[in-house]
Amino acid sequence: MAVLTVPITLVQAAKQGDKVAFMSLLEPSLQPGYRLACGMLHDNQAAEDAVQEAAFKAWRKLGQLREGHELRPWFLGIVANECRTVRRSRWWSVLKWPKSEHPVETSPDSGLSGIELRRALRRLDLNKRMVLVLHWYLDLPLDEISAITGISVHAVEGRLQRGMSELRRLMETRDEN
Repeated sequence: MAVLTVPITLVQAAKQGDKVAFMSLLEPSLQPGYRLACGMLHDNQAAEDAVQEAAFKAWRKLGQLREGHELRPWFLGIVANECRTVRRSRWWSVLKWPKSEHPVETSPDSGLSGIELRRALRRLDLNKRMVLVLHWYLDLPLDEISAITGISVHAVEGRLQRGMSELRRLMETRDEN
């Protein structure tokens, strides 16, 4: 997946308050942001809310986007942080959202194995799940995952490896039952 470099003039216009320029910058990152949020939260409505809140925060913090840096890793980092906040929130454990009639297609898997995979993913630690979703569902390179998560590429590799091992173990124990 190629990383799009943001035209500097568009960033400057957005930083000066041009909402159209901001939306032009942000639009290519909204769908990956939604897919990331769905993978982390496993709830379509909560994912939509998290991406909307992340877009609002990105607008407010646009001055923090450095010249010459890509917008997607920066925005996906905001989405990931928002998902962490949602997961930590007290209401999350109290309130259960109704299932959506149109679930997002988060995986090319179909049938029972896809359902089992999503169940196993839900049981993973949030940090491992995020790295797996960014790598396998969004097909992002390790250096971009590093920028999104704020950890080194080596740490991303470790989380991927540990996450895959744990996922395999969870899937195998599921098969044995």
